[in-house]
Formats: sequence, structure tokens, C-alpha cells
Amino acid sequence: MASRFSLSLHAPPSLSSPYTRLVTPAWKSRQCLQHPRALSSTPIYLEDKATSKIPPPPADFDDDPIPLTTSPKKAPKTVGFNQHLPLAHELQGYLRSLMMQFRAPVRYAFAYGSGVFSQGAAAARASGKKPMIDLMFGVTYTQHWHSLNLGQHRDHYSFMGTLGSGAISYVQDKMGAGVYFNPYVDINGTLVKYGVTNIDTLRRDLKTWDTLYLAGRLQKPVQILRDDPTITLSYQANLIAATRTALLMLPERFTEYQLYSTITGISYLGDPRMSVGAENPNKIDNIVDNQLAHFRLLYGKVIEQLPNLSYEKGGGQEWSEPAQQTWLVQDMSPSKRANMVRRLPTSFREKLYFQYQRKFAIPALEFEKMVNLSEDDERAAPKQGGEFEKRIVEGGTDEMADKVKKVIKSTISWPSTAQSLKGVLTAGPVRSAKYLTEKMGKWRRGGKAKVEEQTKEN
Repeated sequence: MASRFSLSLHAPPSLSSPYTRLVTPAWKSRQCLQHPRALSSTPIYLEDKATSKIPPPPADFDDDPIPLTTSPKKAPKTVGFNQHLPLAHELQGYLRSLMMQFRAPVRYAFAYGSGVFSQGAAAARASGKKPMIDLMFGVTYTQHWHSLNLGQHRDHYSFMGTLGSGAISYVQDKMGAGVYFNPYVDINGTLVKYGVTNIDTLRRDLKTWDTLYLAGRLQKPVQILRDDPTITLSYQANLIAATRTALLMLPERFTEYQLYSTITGISYLGDPRMSVGAENPNKIDNIVDNQLAHFRLLYGKVIEQLPNLSYEKGGGQEWSEPAQQTWLVQDMSPSKRANMVRRLPTSFREKLYFQYQRKFAIPALEFEKMVNLSEDDERAAPKQGGEFEKRIVEGGTDEMADKVKKVIKSTISWPSTAQSLKGVLTAGPVRSAKYLTEKMGKWRRGGKAKVEEQTKEN
């Protein structure tokens, strides 16, 4: 008797034109909000008239729209609408059918990467072949999940599978960024790479940026396949934090394109693959150029809700200019920028504070009291920047940008490096070598494509 989990999968739809038919994602009770900034690039969106217009923030709103103390039950109903991005109906259904091939329970799942969101013809030429589908699963009990998955899909695992679910869960949770990848998995003719992470690891990184490995992926457009209300709030806080971090690295006036490029670049600043030639050097431009409509949906409401950030022309309802010609302005007053520093994710903020400890000659004991707040103290502490944060921002935009970049690199570098080294265990030496070879091939072809494009322009 056929298992109820076995699905008849057909060849995936064309990934080169994912916007052929845009539909409301299948999360039933929600609808994708229409955002005016997206209309110039993607013409069809469904609008929920009851919730499409969010009222202006109250006078005391300041710039903390989603306090991390908010519980899912008390969160505004509009939180998370921007996270569910429209996608071609056929591709969306196909991605869900891939996820349904796994019997082990998944609480949160999303698809990402060039196999889901087009990065343009140049990126396709650089890859040299049809891109692999990337999936990420958030699970409740790591060892239990792998135990069930080993029973169903032993062939997905390297030699680690012979060591059992205990060894696999240890490698996942204790090494690198807390993710276990199975790459080059053939699911009914489709090449898939799927990662498994504990739901608490995902939530923690979104809130604190302790590794920025998972949070960085969720700062760029992804397709949510299964949602979880506890992740929705953390995800939204991550988007707000990414915007604030980008603002700390940008001047007073900048383009919409610069904002999205800076946000996209956060997760690549410390990635060892970018420095060793294992990633397409044009990746950031490819992502922003080809996913502009999704960036506008993802960050449009964040931009509108932050009082220290505004479009130069006003409300933004009539604009249809390209992102390179759309200008934004941020409030550079010390109090506003100090507030942004104070509201950065806790782990990331502490690392930024350390950058200034030596400069200000703060005694170690006093500094420890300043940064090592308990979780209760952190919740109770005011979210306004104090004298220390104001001293930080007084150094100017260039110094702040330099310090923030250093912290990003130090945050990402080791977890990403350890995660890459862990790939030898999780994927096995043969598949790891294949993955690295393909990545370096993308880098070489991407560099060649960039030179050819510049030659044509000249």
C-alpha cells in the first residue's frame, strides 16, 4: 500500500520566470499586503482592504516598533504579513511537495537561494547548470528528528548516518552555527540541499545575532513553507535590526538600492567563501537587481514605521522610480542614532560595545556591569540610548561604519568557517569537494561575466 507521504512529483517548473502567476501564499488566514513601492516591478498583488493601511505610529512610538518582550498572542495582527512573499503558483506548490517528502515533524520551513528566487541571466550563466533547491527546517527535538529521518532517508546522510542520531545531533548543535546540511539529495529528480536546525537556535539567532548565520539568510527574500508564530516576531525583529544596522553604515542621504545592498551584504561581510573565491563576486548585486520587488515588500513597512527614516519625496504612494533613483534620508541626531545602537540585537550590541571599551578606557569591572545584563535586566532596561551610546555615535559616520563592519565580520567569520569545515562530516569528503568546486566555478564565471558586462558598457 502506498504511503500517504509519497507524492508524485513532476519536473519542477521553470525557475527562470518565477513571476508568471503570482498568488496569495497558502497560509489561508493571511493575505499578502500590497505595497506601493513594489508595484513598479511586480504588477499583481492581492490586497486585504481591512489591513492594508496601517495607522501611523503613536507619539511615543519612537523607533522600537516590535519590542522583543511582545508575545505572539499580543502581537499586532499585521506583524508578519510582509514575510510571506508571492511566488509563481507552480513553483510554490512544488516546493511544498518537496517538504512533504519528510515524515519527521517540521515546525518552521523556508526555501531560499537562486533555485527559488532568480538572480538573473548572468548568475544563471555563472552557475553553469540548473541551481539546487535550498531548504531549511526548524525542528523541536534535534535527535528525535534525525532518528526519524534516518529511518526514512538513510541515503541522504554521509558516513555520519552510521553513527546514529545522537552523533548527528551533537555535530549539528555543538559545532558551527547549529545547522546540519544534507546536500546533493535527489528527491524525485530534483537536486536538493536541506538544512536542519533546532527551532530555539533559529529563534535565538534572529533575536540576538550570536552567529548571524541563520539571521543573515532571513534578511534576504525567502519563501516560507511552514510558519510558526514564535518565529514570526523574531523574524520581524531581525528585519528591523538589519535596517538599523545598515543605517549605522550609511550616510544621511542614500538610495533605496544602497539600503538593500547594504542589508544584503551584512551576511556576506565575514563569510570566508567570499574571500577564498568560493562565491560569485557579483552575488549581492544579482540578488538586489533581480529581487527588488520582494525587498520592497519585505522592508517597505519597516521603512515606513521607523520615524528616523523617510523617503525624500514624502509618503511614497505615487513613486515608481527605479531603486537607484529613489532617495531616503535618515535622522542623524545623536539621540536617534544612540537609540538605534541601544536597540541592536543583544549579542551583536555587546560586541560593538567592546570595540569602544579600549577607546574610552572604561574599567573592566564597570564595563562588565554595563554589558552583562541578565535577561530580566535586559527586558527592564530602558531602550533609549544613554551617555555611553551617545559617546559612541559622536565619533562620526565613518568610524561607526568601520566598527559595525568589524563586528559583523567577527560575528560571522568563525561560525561560517566552522560550518564549512563541518561540511566534510555532514556531506562527506566527496560531496564537500564537489560543492566547493562548483562554488569556485561560480566565482570564476561570475568574475568573467562582470568583465564582459563592463566591456559592453564601455
